[in-house]
Amino acid sequence: MDLLLDTHIWLWSVLEPRRLSSRVARALTSPDNRLWLSSISVWELVLLHRKGRIEMDQDIGAWVSQTLELLQLNEAPLTIEAVMEVPALHLSHGDPADRFLVATAKALGLTLVTEDARLLRCGDVAVLSNS
Repeated sequence: MDLLLDTHIWLWSVLEPRRLSSRVARALTSPDNRLWLSSISVWELVLLHRKGRIEMDQDIGAWVSQTLELLQLNEAPLTIEAVMEVPALHLSHGDPADRFLVATAKALGLTLVTEDARLLRCGDVAVLSNS
């Protein structure tokens, strides 16, 4: 299965793995699954760091590179096809990051791994719940 990690799932998998459900933890470590990360999640991390909501002991770029290698993450590009999916999404809120993540999952045929109840209810893509 191809799994697109929501930003919090990516961060928790490295910084707070105890927050992952056993089901999600197994899915993230299964050799049968390929893990994907959107550049939108990296953008969200940069914003969180700038706002002081996440502290890093090292340069963010180095940390991101290390997590890509550690988790064997593939880059899920934000494509034109994904952007064209955004207006048709059934999301109850306007968070652009969430919209781009769901649209990327839809365009690339990925399962979104999330704990966000709003994304779990959207119905536009397959989801793996961390609940």
